[in-house]
Amino acid sequence: MPFVRIDALRADGARLDALSRAVHDALTETIGIPPEDRFHVLVGHDGVNSTLRHGNYLGIDRDDGIVYIAITLRAGRTPDRKRALYRRIAELAEEYAGTEPRNVFVTLTENASVDWSLGNGAAQYALPD
Repeated sequence: MPFVRIDALRADGARLDALSRAVHDALTETIGIPPEDRFHVLVGHDGVNSTLRHGNYLGIDRDDGIVYIAITLRAGRTPDRKRALYRRIAELAEEYAGTEPRNVFVTLTENASVDWSLGNGAAQYALPD
């Protein structure tokens, strides 16, 4: 049920797919997402018509290898599970896509069950009124 968006600079289809696999595997391993639950938007930026900006905030020396990963999911995971997720995404992004962990930027946005419609105009996770 998480909705994932991955933005990477000058990333071809193979790199975007590797990053997607890294995030999905981390989600299944650390927070128990079912293997068939994969909803990802993958965007490669060419650096001319669209690009990504980054800085060295908190002393992390990022470069044009930056990857932004935005994950929207239902609320309820503990801080420890979130930390494990961040760590595992960084490990797998390096293993699968060659992305240095310093360039893996992850943000989680949590919401409620009623905030999801997975098709057919229904709120599949919402309790009936």
